[in-house]
Amino acid sequence: MLDTVKSRVNGLDLAALGDVVEAIEKDAGQAQVGFDVVTRWTGQTRSETMVEGYDLAGNRIARRHKIVADEPCELLGTDSAPNPQELLMAAFNACITVGYVAGAAIRGITLDSLEIRTRGKLDLRAFLGLSDEVPAGYTDVDYEVRIAGDGTPEQFEEIHQAVIKTSPNYFNLSRPIRMNPTLTVG
Repeated sequence: MLDTVKSRVNGLDLAALGDVVEAIEKDAGQAQVGFDVVTRWTGQTRSETMVEGYDLAGNRIARRHKIVADEPCELLGTDSAPNPQELLMAAFNACITVGYVAGAAIRGITLDSLEIRTRGKLDLRAFLGLSDEVPAGYTDVDYEVRIAGDGTPEQFEEIHQAVIKTSPNYFNLSRPIRMNPTLTVG
């Protein structure tokens, strides 16, 4: 159980977080979470992805969100939304943001600010089928975390290392993932 001096730190309810941790420690099945989305093409380079819910500990939890993607005009889109690469980086940043906020909160550290800037470069020749010599994706992604609060530099480094070790999206982007495609025509 978490030692809580304050009931809320950085907006997080530490008692509720402690209850989640305790439930998972008692029953590993409570830790199982599954996510799924459905993306539909809506014309040109634009798509809309629907989130209908997720599975937690064997239970389906309904929720509804729409995520829109498009390409910039220079890449044949209408620039009506972030492109898939920007959404990928945003998903990474959002995931590690949770880690920094929670890591600070459980240590009783109040954050004043947190900003994560992520950058990567692609070579479009692979995407366009013009070269097999260049990778279709990133070979490197750089990110900078700027964090401030009432913690020490050593505490923030400890949180940083914990985020690198425990973030699902850090894991997903830093290691190969087995993809299991299926194609249905018609």
